[in-house]
Amino acid sequence: MAVPKKHTTKGSRNQRRSHIFLKEPGLTICAKCGKPVKRHTVCANCGFYKGVEVVNVLAKLEKKERKSREREIKETEKEKKDEKPMTMEELSKKKF
Repeated sequence: MAVPKKHTTKGSRNQRRSHIFLKEPGLTICAKCGKPVKRHTVCANCGFYKGVEVVNVLAKLEKKERKSREREIKETEKEKKDEKPMTMEELSKKKF
């Protein structure tokens, strides 16, 4: 059995363990629905990946859920279409 030659201090031990921690997952925003999604994965909300529908999410839902999800998707698409780029005057008046 291995026996340490010197006592490992708390500081040395903690410095060694300083890189062992949980990291925040890398999330991006879905281009279709705007929900946060893990990188390089299909969006669980709308089923799109890189602008192409990979999974038909609405087919798996019940009738009530399907209607509500369709409304959500339409509303988010309308919001994106309604957004217009701001002019320089509007940007200068806007309070941050």
